[in-house]
Amino acid sequence: MSGASRVTGASRITAHKPSFPSRHLFLTAVLTTAMLLLVAAFKGQKPDSVTIPVELALAPQPEPEPGAGPAEAWREYTVQAGDNLSLLFSRAGLNDADLHHLTSKSEGGRALTRLYPGQSLGFQISNTGDLKALRYQPSKLVTMIYRRQGDSYSVEEQRREPERHYTLASATINHSLFLASQEAGLSANTTMELAYIFAGVIDFVLDPRRGDTFHVLYEDLYLDGEKFADGDILAAEFINRGRSHTAYLYTDQNGDRGYFSEDGVSMRRDFMLAPLDFTRISSHFNPRRLHPIYKTRRPHRGTDYAAPRGTPVFAAGDGRVTKVGYTRANGNYVVIQHGEQVTTKYLHLHRHKVKQGQRVSQKQVIGTVGATGAATGPHLHYEFLISGVHHNPRTVHMKLPSPRSLDAWEMDHFRQKTRHLRLQLAAIRQTQTARRQTTDETGTLL
Repeated sequence: MSGASRVTGASRITAHKPSFPSRHLFLTAVLTTAMLLLVAAFKGQKPDSVTIPVELALAPQPEPEPGAGPAEAWREYTVQAGDNLSLLFSRAGLNDADLHHLTSKSEGGRALTRLYPGQSLGFQISNTGDLKALRYQPSKLVTMIYRRQGDSYSVEEQRREPERHYTLASATINHSLFLASQEAGLSANTTMELAYIFAGVIDFVLDPRRGDTFHVLYEDLYLDGEKFADGDILAAEFINRGRSHTAYLYTDQNGDRGYFSEDGVSMRRDFMLAPLDFTRISSHFNPRRLHPIYKTRRPHRGTDYAAPRGTPVFAAGDGRVTKVGYTRANGNYVVIQHGEQVTTKYLHLHRHKVKQGQRVSQKQVIGTVGATGAATGPHLHYEFLISGVHHNPRTVHMKLPSPRSLDAWEMDHFRQKTRHLRLQLAAIRQTQTARRQTTDETGTLL
C-alpha cells in the first residue's frame, strides 16, 4: 500500500538565498549618504566622512531583462462543451500563431488538440504578452507542463500516485445481483466488472438464484482524502447454485494481467454467455417454439434477452463484423465472424454501433437493444453458430476449446503471489458463515 499522494516527475525545486543586483547596493549607499548629510545639516554639525567603496560605485549596471518582474501568475481555464484549443488561447489573450508554435515546436504538443470537458488548462504569459508556459491536466493524476525554451518548448510530465484503500465485501442475493451489490457497498462499475470476470462461466441474466453469495476484495482510489475512482477487483468468489467459482488478479511472467481460478485456469473465455448487461430472459432456446407474431411453429435458434430499449449489446467475443443491415423479420442486425468456424448474430437492435468489415473485441458495444423487425417488445435475439449449425448459446461453451491454463512451472509463482488473496477470501467466507449460523429461522440477524 502506498502512503499519502505524491507528485513525481522530472522537476526539482531548489531553494536559493536572496540576492540583490549591484545597482540596488549602489542606490542604497547613495541614499545612506544623503540621509547622513540631512541629519548633520539639521543638527548644524559637520558630518563624519562617508566613504563609498569604489568597486561599488563603479560597478557596471546590467540592463533589465525583457519582461522582467515578479513571477507571472497562471491563468486557469476549464474546458467547456464545444471548446477547442483555439478558443481557449483566444480567451487567454493569445492568437493562433502562438497555438501553432506550441503544437508544432513541442514533443507531444498534438495531444493538446484532444480536449474534453472538465479538463483544465493554465497559461503563464510574460509581461510582453508572450506564452512562457502552458499547464495541461488531462486527468487528476497527470499534469503536462510545456515551457518555452528559446524557439521551442520542453515537456514535463508530473504524475500523482493515488492512495489505494482495500475493501472486503460480501453479500447474499435475495432479489438481484445489483441490489445485493449496492447493499454491500459496491459501485455500479465494480458490480459490472465482477459480472464480466465470471461472464464466461455464469450467465448473469438467468443463472443467479436467491441464496447465491459472493465475496470480493477490491480497491478504491483516493486523492487528497476523497475517492475519485474505482480500483481493481483483486480477488472474488461467486457461489452459484452451490458451486464455487473463484478468480484472482495475477500478472504472469510475460507481464500480462488477467484473472485466474484457484487452479490457474484463465477466467477469460473466448465468448461471454450473455452478450449484454444482465436483465431477464423472456424466451429460451427452443427448436419448436410457437412464434408470438406469426403463430406458427418455427425454430427459435437462439436466446431472447428482454431489456429496456437502448441497453448496450456487446460483442460476445473478438471477431470481424461481416454483415450490418435491416430485414423485415430481423430488424436491425449485426453478424460477427469469430475465426473460421464460429458466427454470432444480434437481431432486433435499435441502433448499430459498428460497420461492416470492422474488427471488434469482446465486450465492445456493437449496438443497443430495440424492437425493430418482427418483435413484440424490446429485446435482443442472440444466435450462436458453429460451421453454420445453430447451437444453444447457453450451453455451447461446453463444446468449445478449454481456456488457457498457467504452465506448471508458473503455478508455484501464481500460488505465492495470490496466497494473501486466498487467505482474505477465506476469512470473509468464514465470517459470512458465522453470521448465517447466528440467524434465526425468520431470517433476522441475532
